[in-house]
Order: sequence, then structure tokens, then C-alpha cells
Amino acid sequence: MESADLRHRLLAILVADAVGYSRLMSIDDRGTVAALDVGRDQFQSHVAANGGRVIDTAGDSVLAVFDSAVGAVTAALAVQRVLAASAASVPEARRMRFRIGVHLGDVIEKADGTVYGDGVNIAARLEGLAEPGGVMVSQAIQSAVRGHVNVAWTDVGEQSIKNIPYPVRAYLIEQGTAPATAAQDVASRARQGRPTIAVLPFKVLSDDPRIGFPADGLVEDVIALLARVAGFELISQASSSVFRSRETGVAAIARELGVCYVVEGSVRPVGDRVRVATQLIEATSERVLWSGRFESQPEDTADLQDGIARGVISELEPELNRAEIALIRRLRPENVDAWGSYQQAVGAIAIKGWSEQSLHETLAHLRNALALDPDFALAMAHLALVSSLGTSTGVAPESAGSDDEARAAAEQAIALDDGSSKVLGYAGCALSDLGQRDRGAEILRRALDIDPSNAQAHVALGATMGKQGQIDAAIERMQYGMRISPRDRRLGFWGWALGCLLLRAKRTEDALLEARTSAGRDPRLHFSRILEAAALQELGREEDARLALAAARRIRPELTVQEVVRSHGRRIAGRLEALWGGE
Repeated sequence: MESADLRHRLLAILVADAVGYSRLMSIDDRGTVAALDVGRDQFQSHVAANGGRVIDTAGDSVLAVFDSAVGAVTAALAVQRVLAASAASVPEARRMRFRIGVHLGDVIEKADGTVYGDGVNIAARLEGLAEPGGVMVSQAIQSAVRGHVNVAWTDVGEQSIKNIPYPVRAYLIEQGTAPATAAQDVASRARQGRPTIAVLPFKVLSDDPRIGFPADGLVEDVIALLARVAGFELISQASSSVFRSRETGVAAIARELGVCYVVEGSVRPVGDRVRVATQLIEATSERVLWSGRFESQPEDTADLQDGIARGVISELEPELNRAEIALIRRLRPENVDAWGSYQQAVGAIAIKGWSEQSLHETLAHLRNALALDPDFALAMAHLALVSSLGTSTGVAPESAGSDDEARAAAEQAIALDDGSSKVLGYAGCALSDLGQRDRGAEILRRALDIDPSNAQAHVALGATMGKQGQIDAAIERMQYGMRISPRDRRLGFWGWALGCLLLRAKRTEDALLEARTSAGRDPRLHFSRILEAAALQELGREEDARLALAAARRIRPELTVQEVVRSHGRRIAGRLEALWGGE
């Protein structure tokens, strides 16, 4: 029970802490105290100027709250800029720098203005993740200020926080990044065509010809596979190979080749195996976006090249798409072309989860892409897929003509580009989901004939085969598709679909495991919790099933029994209805 002097409030919380305070005190205690006082004065000034208030300055920390997320981020950046400028003349070892974390969340506020709760704990954890002089924010803050604060963001992924029962996605604000330059860069790419990539010759760190010989072939394979990634253009090996004995930096090479991204790597022996290390680099900043390491036996060079190349691409493609989405999302709307609109659509559901809002946003971006380029086959196919899945899962309301519109979009996409595996994969999945299972399976098999490594097409074909009654083969096909794309953002959704098939096959324990794995991969996916409840109920664990269903309804408060009918079928919906409680 809450007392009269306590109230819940939604606030932006800023937590800051001086880096290495004890070490600085041991070097120069008087100077450190003076520097801390200067820092506190800057926090007081900029927090007040941006509509916030400092609540606590215990020890070497600062706790402040704001009614506005924009105010909190603006204050944090202003403090860091001023402190960095004032410390420029101080020797590195004696500089006082602060880490700052910012979160938008619920707090309990006492009458004297002090605040408590998970929101404060999360902000403190984010502060600990920041670099000295840096600002780390939660996804709640990033979503609230995006488009209002002119900065660039780096997605550092989901973070586990002590005593918080769910992961928190964190973003680093890139100090000193010029978003206008990024906008100009993308605008330039829009004039030239699609985003461009160069794969540089891999460094061979051995004199063994068994290792040196396949290195060039490995680069060829990576280029050939990357060329299948829709929306990107590859610089030919003939152009990039001139940098084999390079002393030039990546940024200079990128400028010379006119590319946005660079892939580089090395090949060396490790015992009786061959190790390939590779990384994806954003050309203008030379920032490493992803790195991976792969090993294989050197005896069969053909298998070595093929196996490692496919391993590289299975992890590299999702990271490349993430990088492009992140870059486009920080642009002003007038700089975003058809490709930019498409990438925003790709990111909407991946970042926000399945809901009416994210579905509406995705479709709006896709329609904008098609308005800018009516022959954009990939956007057309994606529109068909998202429309059909939105209706079949119950997230989108059923409306007259929506299925016909999605079906027409799928067929039009196929007509526009029947040589793209990705286009066929999306269109075939949409047609199958709309009830044209034979036609959908035919298109999906054509997608896999063009690109056998298309994980989405494998998963969609497996789901289609399941609808056609080929349960065992369908499960195997879906598992294979998920296995060859281990970093895919869609794994949570795919795992839920696989779990539904496992439940149909009476493999209830396996279905329960898949449901929980899916929920771990995407905690915002309410479908996984519904499946978990259904599996638990099948196993006679009624109370656990009730808790799983309650979790689904916390994620999606609007959830109805009719939605469960559309996403999981009448039998499951009928059984779960008994657990619904007050409805």
C-alpha cells in the first residue's frame, strides 16, 4: 500500500559517476576535490537549463531527473562537451571524466523529491556500461529523442541487469559524430545506386601453400555470396585486389573505391587447423561493426573455402543489414530514398516487436518506398509478406480485400524480379500464408534453387510443408534454415513457428523448449508465451500455463481469444480460454 507522500512518476533519469575517483584522490586529493566541484557545478547548471533537477550528489556521483527525455540527453551531452574542453589542458592521468547513463522509466518519488525504483537501477547500470566521457542510454530514451537530438547511435544490444527480470537494449551516443555528414554520404550513395561494399584480399599469415592457395578463392566466394544480399553492390575483386600489399588505411581505401563498407580478414594456421578471422568495417569512421572467427581442416581446400565462406556470410549478412538500418535511422526524412524507406521498414518490427503500431509503421515505410520506386520488387514482396503475417497472426485487424491486396503484391513482386531469391522467398511465404500452399511452395523452391543459403526461404518452405501434412520433413527443413543463419533477428519468430509445428507433431516437450528459447531470443514476442502456455497445458501443468498466458497478456494487453484462434488455431484457443480469468 502506498502512503500519501509517495507517488509513481514516469521520468527521464540521469546517473553520472566520476571515473577513477579513488586513483585521482591518491595522486592529488585537493585538485581532485576541486575538479569534482567543477563537474558538479556543470551538472547543476546544465540540468537546470534543460528542465531537470539534481536530486543527489553523494560521493563522486550525480543523480538527476527530467520530465523530458530530450532535456536529459541534451544536458548529458552538454556536460560532457564542456568537461572535455576544460580538461584538454590537463595531463591524461589527472583528468576527471564522467560516465553518464540515461533511462526513461517509472520511479517512486517521495514528497522531498528523492526517487527510487527500477528506473534508477537501470540508469545506474547504463552508466557503468558507458565509456569515460561517454553517454549510454536505454532504448526507451533512444526512441523518445530520435529525430529531436542531432546525434548518431550505436546499438550495443540487450543487457542483463541485476534484479531486473527482462533485458534492456542499450545505445551509445557517438560523441563527435556528424549526422549531417552521414546524411550527405547516404544521399551521395542514393545518386550512385545502392550501398557499396569492398572485400579486400585476406592477409595470409603463413608460408604454407595449403593455406595461401585457398585465400583468394575464399575472397571470391565471400564476394559471390555477398552479391546475393539484396540492396547492396559489390566492388569487383579486380578493383579491390590492387590493395593486396596495402599500407593505406581502410578509410583511404574506401574513399578510393567509393564504398560504404569494407570486409577484411586474415588466414593463418592454428595447430592442425586453419583459422580465418574477418571483420566488417564502416568505411568513413573505420569502426568495426562485426568480427568473426572460423576454423577448418586444411586438407580439402574446396570444402574449406565453401564451408568458411558460408559461415562468414551467415553472420556477416545480418550485421551488414543492421549497420545499414542504424545509419538510415539517424537521417533526416528528406535524405531517405526508396532504399532508406525499405530499411526503416525492415527495422521497425525487429526493433519494436509485433504490435499494431510497428506493423503500421512497417507498412507505411514500404508504401513510401514503392511510391518513390513503383518497380521496387523487394519492397513489394515484403509488403505482401508483412500484410499476410499481420492478418494470420491476429496482430492486424481483418479487413475486406486485405488478402487480395497482399496476394496481388506477391504476384507483382515475382513478375518484377523472378531472379531474386529474397524476393521469391518473401513472396512465396506470403502466398503460402494466404492459403495458396502449392503455389507458395513452388516459388519457395525456386528461391532456393537460386540461393540454397536463403534461410528465410528454408524456414518458410518448412512451414508450408507442415501445412501440407509433411510434418517430419517440415520440422527438419525449418531447423536447417534456423541453423544456417545463427544471428538472424527473425529467430524468435521462426522458433515460435517451429514450436507450433512441434506441438502439432505431439512433441510437446520439444515445443515447450522451443517456445522458451523463442521467448529468450525476443522477449517482446507474445506468441512465444501463448505457445508456452499451450504446451504446459498439454503437459497438465495448469498453473504454469496460466502464468505463461499472463506473461503473454502483459506483453500484449489487447490480446483476445479470437487473436489466439487466428495465430494458434481453435483447439488451442478453446483450451486456453479457460485460463483467461476475468474475461
